[in-house]
Amino acid sequence: MADHNFDNIAQKFVKNIYGSTKGKIRSEIVWSELLHCLSLLPQRPLRILDAGGGFGFFTQKLAALGHQVVLCDISGELLKEAQQQLNGQAYAENVEILHCSIQNLPEHCSGKFDLILNHAVLEWLADPKQTLQGLLSFLCADGLLSLMFYNKEAQRFFNLVSGNFDFVAKGMVRKKVVRLTPTYPLLETDIKMWLDEFEMQILQKTGVRVLHDYLKESSHCEEKFAQLLEMEKQYCHQEPYASLGRYTHLTVKGKNS
Repeated sequence: MADHNFDNIAQKFVKNIYGSTKGKIRSEIVWSELLHCLSLLPQRPLRILDAGGGFGFFTQKLAALGHQVVLCDISGELLKEAQQQLNGQAYAENVEILHCSIQNLPEHCSGKFDLILNHAVLEWLADPKQTLQGLLSFLCADGLLSLMFYNKEAQRFFNLVSGNFDFVAKGMVRKKVVRLTPTYPLLETDIKMWLDEFEMQILQKTGVRVLHDYLKESSHCEEKFAQLLEMEKQYCHQEPYASLGRYTHLTVKGKNS
């Protein structure tokens, strides 16, 4: 097994991740969680690491607020897109771009960070637990981790309500690679176990796309988008909906901080 690289579909990635209705919901919900993180941290320019941040969607928003952001990714094509989007922006000087994997960050980066972003990355890695542990070594003692991962239980539920019973019964193993479908979906129970082992605690859990993917009428995604987004915001922190999010976002800090 190997970590996934999006170089060969970089433009498709850029268009699909935040350009669709599901992408817009994802960006709205995650940005709200990041603003919550910022409210819990010192009110000063922060040092932030966007680990596996692709073309730097959130890197740019955070840099525009005056924070110093290090963006790293394994995909050179996505980082080229990040640089193009940064060109001419007043906040470009707040961003440092590193072309490297998260595992190789120690060779390219030093020091600690007040906030670390790791969004939709672990589910593409061959060894997510070890990678997460290494990433946490860059976190300040009183810093926060914004962690988002592809929720395997939501994937299972979606396939069950879609009638894909054979696929679920066979362990949801795909015969062919679906390019933007994560390779190794993760169980929340495993993530919690890892974080506990690493002496970390979860401050807040948020479901990302708790309704969108389950709508019976797909046309409602666009026709009723404003209402849908409001409902997503209303139910993303409430159970059982939070656990049904296609992605799970966790705000994490050290147990001793």
